[in-house]
Amino acid sequence: MIKFGVIGSGWIAEEFVKGAELVDGLEFSAMYSRTYDKGKEFSSKFADVPVYTDLQKFAESDIDAVYIASPNVCHYEQSKLMLQHGKHVLCEKPITILPEEFEELRALADSKKLVYTEAIMMLHLPAENIVKNELKKLGKITTAHFDFSQLSSKYSALKNGENPNIFNPEMKTGCLRDLGIYCFYPAIDFFGVPDEIISTAGFVETGADGYGTTILKYPQMLVTLTYSKIGQDCCGSQIIGDEGTITFNSISKLTGVVLHKKNGETQEIVGEIEKHILMSYEAKNFYDFIKNYEKNLEKINEINDKIFNVILAMNQVKNLCKII
Repeated sequence: MIKFGVIGSGWIAEEFVKGAELVDGLEFSAMYSRTYDKGKEFSSKFADVPVYTDLQKFAESDIDAVYIASPNVCHYEQSKLMLQHGKHVLCEKPITILPEEFEELRALADSKKLVYTEAIMMLHLPAENIVKNELKKLGKITTAHFDFSQLSSKYSALKNGENPNIFNPEMKTGCLRDLGIYCFYPAIDFFGVPDEIISTAGFVETGADGYGTTILKYPQMLVTLTYSKIGQDCCGSQIIGDEGTITFNSISKLTGVVLHKKNGETQEIVGEIEKHILMSYEAKNFYDFIKNYEKNLEKINEINDKIFNVILAMNQVKNLCKII
């Protein structure tokens, strides 16, 4: 049995724990929250596991692994502390803000034979390989458009003059790191590292980026990424070839995936799947990586190489757009 703890008490942490309950061998055993009341409210939903408000004591507890779902600005320091105390770490996106931070913590984990990777769903989903196989049916691919535009529940607070975390540059949030990252992953996973990146962004009152567009240039192919936290997409994403097109209802979850053949026929590739079930796949891989570390080292490194390339690409966008 691998005992894991959780840092953070938001909805995404709750979905992860629900997903982890579907994995034999994983046991939710402790949680950290800055306030005891929030931690206790979360814990009460899952057999009242112990709640820590002291991060050092949490790191010194008898858990084997940690899922980190705290604000972005905390990811590097919290991951480092957990690794230093011998805990395997699965950290929500973005795993770090800077590529140098990721390299440092990856080396620290390697030196201790610990798993350290990002909780990015698509790299762990069965749909990832399914879609890759279906891409072969599209013929010559020259165009792709990945969009994740979702009107933030905090947008009304922003318009009322408040400064919610997701729009607070000091928290290292904003649209690129919150939603745009989900567009970069399929682009780099499906098509590799681009030759050139062109990007621009729009900013909200707080100075955070609220929306943006990036073009990834490949030899004889262009991939356009659009993302927004102040508007809602209704059209989804697509990959276009001269023999067919694949459309995605959700590019972040790789769900609602349909193959459109040149002759007009359509075929559903992946249907709709509940969020906690999708997250169970990353929880299952996390368990397997820990349980059979040496056997899975090549797979862990393959995933972490993709994560590093996404961090590099997003930092290039950050610099082009002058995102804080």
